[in-house]
Amino acid sequence: MLLQIPENTAPGKIFPLKMAQDLDVGSNSLQSYVISSNSHFHVLTRNRSDGRKFPELVLDKALDREKQAELRLTLIAVDGGSPPRSGTTEIQIRVLDVNDNAPEFAQELYEAQVPENSSLGSLVITVSARDLDAGSFGEVSYALFQADDVSQPFDINAITGEIRLRKTLDFEKFKSYHVDVEATDGGGLSGKCSIVIKVLDVNDNVPELTMSSLISPIPENLPEITVAVFSVSDADSGHNQQVICSIDDNLPFLLRPSVENFYTLVTEGALDRELQAEYNITITVTDMGTPRLKTQHNITVQVSDVNDNAPAFTQTAYTLFVRENNSPALHIGSVSASDRDAGANAQVAYSLLPPRDPGLPLASLVSINADNGQLFALRALDYEALQAFEFGVGATDRGSPALSSQALVRVQVLDANDNAPFVLYPLQNGSAPCTELVPRAAEPGYVVSKVVAVDGDSGQNAWLSYQLLKATEPGLFGVWAHNGEVRTARPLGERDAARHRLLVLVKDNGEPPLSASVTLHVLLVDGFSQPFLPLPEAAAAAARADPLTVYLVVALASVSSLFLFSVLAFVAVRLCRRRRAGLAGGCSVPEARFPGHLVDVSGTGTLSQSYQYEVCLMGGSGTSEFKFLKPILSNFPSQGTWERNEGKPYLSE
Repeated sequence: MLLQIPENTAPGKIFPLKMAQDLDVGSNSLQSYVISSNSHFHVLTRNRSDGRKFPELVLDKALDREKQAELRLTLIAVDGGSPPRSGTTEIQIRVLDVNDNAPEFAQELYEAQVPENSSLGSLVITVSARDLDAGSFGEVSYALFQADDVSQPFDINAITGEIRLRKTLDFEKFKSYHVDVEATDGGGLSGKCSIVIKVLDVNDNVPELTMSSLISPIPENLPEITVAVFSVSDADSGHNQQVICSIDDNLPFLLRPSVENFYTLVTEGALDRELQAEYNITITVTDMGTPRLKTQHNITVQVSDVNDNAPAFTQTAYTLFVRENNSPALHIGSVSASDRDAGANAQVAYSLLPPRDPGLPLASLVSINADNGQLFALRALDYEALQAFEFGVGATDRGSPALSSQALVRVQVLDANDNAPFVLYPLQNGSAPCTELVPRAAEPGYVVSKVVAVDGDSGQNAWLSYQLLKATEPGLFGVWAHNGEVRTARPLGERDAARHRLLVLVKDNGEPPLSASVTLHVLLVDGFSQPFLPLPEAAAAAARADPLTVYLVVALASVSSLFLFSVLAFVAVRLCRRRRAGLAGGCSVPEARFPGHLVDVSGTGTLSQSYQYEVCLMGGSGTSEFKFLKPILSNFPSQGTWERNEGKPYLSE
């Protein structure tokens, strides 16, 4: 048996039931009805007019479909026989729903957290409401209560209750949102809940630096200077808002925190503009968020100059070279000094310092350009008079106070080939020509004479070479190129002329070479006799020669005569002993002075050690002069001829 009873049926309501059938009569017939135990219903037994009994179900307690949507009861019919008999039937009661329940949320207050950098459409939270009713009465739809579509950054799904993000969040603008959600069933009943949505800060803001003051340029020699004052901030919160400031480690600056969020940039010590005149400082501000964000601020600090550096020369000493006979105002070199300062502190002026030698006329020798340090020779220099001189130069800056330094300059005068060779012997002063006597019995290589010359220059400009330019009879005499010795080149013959004139060229090794010539007169004799000796007039003319030449010749002759006297005395003694054994004549040692024009054939003041001479005086001579001179060539080969090789005579076998 099925009964459908609305849940809002009031208690006391009677529901008639079908009656049972009993074939017995009288007391054995159906007597009463009973129902199984329950809390909502009881059963009544009613009599019909024909005497039959039927049951009625009475509602004792209101039904609630949400608690129990269906009841099953057992109806028992009992007769009056003995023993009594009964019959049963089942009553199924369906409680019909009515919209008596409004939707209810699981929570009255929801709390949610959403990062501010969440993407659009991301799920924030899901709300849930239920309605105990059934059917359309239990179907719930969701909506935001009093939502402002313009400012509300959220949307809700009407069916699922999912709240999603529809606008970008910004923690720095809104840190939280309060949202009311309404749930409505099909019968028009509704329920509400509140949601508190907290926006979580994300480290999405870089720190900011605000420069309050900046000082530039700053002086270089102060120990500690405040360069800049600045503040830092971060729009984030919490750990993301905490910042640290730093600069490069290799800079002479320090960052010091002052009041909250303010920092000062100071110099670590005295700066040196000459080491670095400008600093590019990068201030880095980094927050403590994850990931860390940073900002950088660049400032340029210039260092102003102080005159703390004296000019410095590129060299402590300069050596300049100038060739003699230079033109006046010739640029001979430069000195250079630099100053590490800047501006007027680095402008350098040059000057000459007083020389150490007070006798050096420096003001008339050189001058200096005060602006660029160029040195000029004021007059022509003479190597033979002044070979070198030195002086100091000063460099002074234009700072205040002015600083200066010094350097030493040494000027070396280079020799120029401006002096021709000067012949000392034989004299070429217009006096009677010098005549050299050569015995016809002389062997090849016999020393006729020696040309002695000097050169006032130095170095290779004073290297002299000798050359026979012209001779009366070519091939008879030769000149050694390096020492000026005039020698016979071959044996003398009877056909050779008695008088010979030799022109000897003396040339230096300069560029261009300078030269001088000297004429020698040679007389070939069979023996030394009075007519061939120089006349007294020639000696007198020589005495009237140039005083300097005379002094040199006299000094040379004196030394040579003393040495020759000793040598000749020794040679004469030996010759006399030899002559006693082989000859009848006698030989004596000469006591008279040897003529000056027959001495110093080596140029050193003495005779060459390679030769010895036999000297004899003719008996009866009242002049006591030498009449015969014969060399003894002990160190030369007995036979041979002189040949010429590139202008230099040599002896060949």
